[in-house]
Amino acid sequence: MRILVTGGTVFASRCTAEYFAGKGHEVYVLNRGSKPQSPNVRHICADRYSLGDKLKQYRFDAVLDVTSYNENDVRTLSEALGDFGSYIFVSSSAVYPETLPQPFREDMECGANSIWGAYGTNKLAAENWLREHVPHAYILRPPYLCGAMNNLYREAFVFECAELGRPFYVPKDGQMRLQFCDIGDMCRFMELLLARQPEQRVFNVGYPETVTIEEWVRLCCDVLGREPDLRYVGAEVPQRSYFPFYDYEYVLDVEAMRGIMPELTPLSESLRRSYEWYRDNRGLIVRKPLLDFIAANLE
Repeated sequence: MRILVTGGTVFASRCTAEYFAGKGHEVYVLNRGSKPQSPNVRHICADRYSLGDKLKQYRFDAVLDVTSYNENDVRTLSEALGDFGSYIFVSSSAVYPETLPQPFREDMECGANSIWGAYGTNKLAAENWLREHVPHAYILRPPYLCGAMNNLYREAFVFECAELGRPFYVPKDGQMRLQFCDIGDMCRFMELLLARQPEQRVFNVGYPETVTIEEWVRLCCDVLGREPDLRYVGAEVPQRSYFPFYDYEYVLDVEAMRGIMPELTPLSESLRRSYEWYRDNRGLIVRKPLLDFIAANLE
């Protein structure tokens, strides 16, 4: 297939581009050329907001829109395309209001989430535009993404603390639950959607099981063969000051995804792949001042 991937240079979009290129597809990436490009892809150098006729010359069998964040993003891309086949938009679990009963299902009414704010409402606006103007589009709603090429300061933060032999500070009793989706699994699921073309158009994607904060930290440290020295922090300290996730527990119902793709990458394996990439790409991590806050306020 001839496939267009938006972005293609960082984490989810780069993984997507490299996954499909590795499968032998003719993969084009759309970005401004400000970062190194992956091998075996064809680069369309352009700003997505001033595409003009650059995409009209191509007929894409699939458009994998990994980097749109709002209605304007999906609208400008869709209107700039020539003829295309399938369209997959990576949205977010942030479109579910936290007031809904859990687990969140795809058929629930979406809306504002006070934790995610504009990020969630913008993703939902993008979904709604696609439903109206590209009704055959597939919409994916992942929780937290993990795995190879993850440049966010999440598991990388735990890896760094483990390497330095630092204690790890966890919120409250460490029992808040987290749900993840391996980036490789999301790519495999996109591949299955393109091949099977199911009637359902919206899918939650991710592991069916959640893990506690404490379990997640231990899994990250296990990759390095380390036992974490856990320290517990009271609710009076803002969680995001020293820990990479919001104080927000939720779970998605992923049974529809599992009906198509029952076998998933074990979370321990996903974290191992994440560490292998981190070990050789430390300079690409988008660090936050968590260690500075810990040194000044918790140690």
